Amino acid sequence: MSQTDLAFVDLLANTRHSAVHLELRDSYGIGEEAAEFDKWRNGWRPDPAPATWWNDFHTWVRDATARGVVFRRARVVSEPVSAYIRYEHGCTYQNVAAGELVRWLSRRKASDLGLPGNDFWLFDERLIMWNHFTGDGGSAGPELDERPDVAKFCASAFDAAWERATPHEEYRI
Repeated sequence: MSQTDLAFVDLLANTRHSAVHLELRDSYGIGEEAAEFDKWRNGWRPDPAPATWWNDFHTWVRDATARGVVFRRARVVSEPVSAYIRYEHGCTYQNVAAGELVRWLSRRKASDLGLPGNDFWLFDERLIMWNHFTGDGGSAGPELDERPDVAKFCASAFDAAWERATPHEEYRI
């Protein structure tokens, strides 16, 4: 388990009500996921059987939702979508199976929203984990932020995006 995973699982263990994730990039190049994306671009598709793709993250989400934590993820995307977003969309059934609610928002419909400059997780509307990335989509490391005014901004930004976004089951790419 990486340090980032350890920090995330610890943050999640202390979460009681909600975990929201706002994603703002059209591609990511993170660790094993980058290798899987390369395989996907060459024609590979994940087997829908959970035993083939279920990992620690899915277990953490399932366990948290079992204790009453609501997980929501909103993805702000350019359209037409990038190959990476097509890949993410095709694998999102995994997030949903673990217990996440996922929505998609066209960047064109987000133009008048006040959104932060970075992806983030917000735990219980009080603790932010910023996800910083390099220009090519690699991780530049997370950063924790406990400023109440910034948490309030992130909660408001997420809710505004969530309201306009299309549920995963209805979003067509």
